[in-house]
Amino acid sequence: MSATPRAGAARAAMTRSAASATSTAAGTSAPPTPPTAEFKNEPLADFSRPDVKERQLAALTQVRTRLGRTYDLAIGGKRQKAPATFNSTNPACPEEVIGTFQRASREQAQQAIEAAAQAFTTWSRVPAAQRSDLLFQTARRLRERRFEFNAWMILEVGKTWREADADTAEAIDFLDFYARENLRYAADQPLTRIPGEKNNLVYIPLGVGAVIPPWNFPLAIMAGMTTAAIVTGNTVVLKPASDSPAIAAQFFALLEECGLPAGVANFLTGSGGEVGNTLVEHPKTRFICFTGSRDVGLDINSLAAQPRSGQIWIKRVVAEMGGKDGIIVDDEADLDAAAAGVAAAAFGFQGQKCSACSRVIVVDKVYDEFVARLKPKVEALKIGDPADADTDVGPVINEGAKRKILEYVEIGKKEGKVLTGGGPVSRPGHFIAPTVVTDVQPKARLSLEEIFGPVLAVIRAKDYDDALQIANNTEYGLTGAVYSRNREKLERAKREFHVGNLYLNRKCTGAMVGVHPFGGFNMSGTDSKAGGRDYLGLFMQAKATSEAV
Repeated sequence: MSATPRAGAARAAMTRSAASATSTAAGTSAPPTPPTAEFKNEPLADFSRPDVKERQLAALTQVRTRLGRTYDLAIGGKRQKAPATFNSTNPACPEEVIGTFQRASREQAQQAIEAAAQAFTTWSRVPAAQRSDLLFQTARRLRERRFEFNAWMILEVGKTWREADADTAEAIDFLDFYARENLRYAADQPLTRIPGEKNNLVYIPLGVGAVIPPWNFPLAIMAGMTTAAIVTGNTVVLKPASDSPAIAAQFFALLEECGLPAGVANFLTGSGGEVGNTLVEHPKTRFICFTGSRDVGLDINSLAAQPRSGQIWIKRVVAEMGGKDGIIVDDEADLDAAAAGVAAAAFGFQGQKCSACSRVIVVDKVYDEFVARLKPKVEALKIGDPADADTDVGPVINEGAKRKILEYVEIGKKEGKVLTGGGPVSRPGHFIAPTVVTDVQPKARLSLEEIFGPVLAVIRAKDYDDALQIANNTEYGLTGAVYSRNREKLERAKREFHVGNLYLNRKCTGAMVGVHPFGGFNMSGTDSKAGGRDYLGLFMQAKATSEAV
């Protein structure tokens, strides 16, 4: 997607009869062609290889030539301007404009819902195998262009090379995995057979959905949510985060290049409070798929629960929200492994992950020794421009986030002792030094409130029992980890550590599609298990048919 998203054959595709056995989402009559017989996760790029490094450098150079363009809305396959625009900028270099985007109005949001509703009448009848083929083809093309998409994330949201590449790999995984899962849901479903009746169960799409993804996984989560909805026969209005619209624009263009019919997905940028609320409240919106903060998620859930005039269903909300994730370090742990895992989980992508380790709970017996081993690992992290291959820690997303995180750093100075970091980095951009605060009390603000930045609280526990109690003392329940060589303690954690994703003797970030279905408890959301076998069921409803024979 350059200044205007490419549509071409995609617009023409909607004129075909979706009920025709020969029409397909990709514009061909070929059956779905998965790349392998079984799903396999996309390997990460090896940037230690000179040829791979050169490809990423070349992609960065090429993408920089495309910065600063203006992007339009896409509603029903047609491009529209809005009354106002806004810029997306590089958090490592705020004066560098990534692109200019339309600030859609309420009226345009309503138009997008209507366009999606019209497209649903035909897209919902396209055979499941043909919808899956669209995702297989998109995955293939994304794989071919992974370094380009990496570059957009490096420049627009400040991901390091490794973090950006992992994001792209996860997006490819979502496409491939959900395409296969869609075929499984579309297959004959096992039922108990009885004489005199012919019974079957089919999964049908819900309708029009609002897809509201976050900026921190601007490709993977955005692509996963969008394509999970459309592969199951729904239509969507995609409203990307205002800090990462360019990445969403590139992916939207990729879908169109692969033949996505007009109106099946609609691209709408603008204010969450204005455009987002309009999408959530519209009576023709059937479901909302959201990833973001606790407060926004609760607002969406509340708005969606209120029926509007003309609404004939209960809206479904799929919400992935915040976390205050802890890692327990037991007195029988490998402390070197624990220190490395904590540092990686706390400061990968500057701590801007809902799964990030924002507190480490250390049993008293090894507390001082663990802290001594953690400090050099954190201080060894290289802070710099994420466009540089050897950068470990880049900028936080924007000035507002930087200000909020630094306020928490000041709170931490009162609630504990700063071991390392403790302030901004004196260079252009939104940089904050990785900060570790020790001797934080279990119910301090730094222990309980989501910061979403490079700040780690270190909490002392009397023993393992105490550590488990502290681990469960927040309103969240997303990820957690335990480092211990004691099998009985690990088994206790499985039973008692109340999180959706628990990791043993490894860090609490890095969930992989198909391997670690992802989603949390309590105020962390609806435990939707993205990348798992249950996920597509959230976008469908089951219909049973019984016939006397």
